[in-house]
Amino acid sequence: MITNIIIMVKTFLFTLLIIAISIVLLAITILIKKNGRFPNLHVGGNKHMRKRGIKCVQSQDRDARRENPMRVKENR
Repeated sequence: MITNIIIMVKTFLFTLLIIAISIVLLAITILIKKNGRFPNLHVGGNKHMRKRGIKCVQSQDRDARRENPMRVKENR
C-alpha cells in the first residue's frame, strides 16, 4: 500500500516537472522574440483569409446581430 503511494507521488512529481519545463521553455521563447507575443492563430488574424472575406464565427455573429440602418421599418 505504501509502495503504491510512493509510486503515485513520484509520477505526480515527474508530471509537475514536465509541465514546469514546458512553461519555462514557452516563457523563454516569448522573452527572446522581438515582440514577445504569441502568434494570432484566429481566422480573423490571418491576412489572406481577410482578403477572401472569410471571418471567424464570432465576428459573423456580431455582424448579424447589429441592427441594419438601411432596413425598411414595417408598420403593424
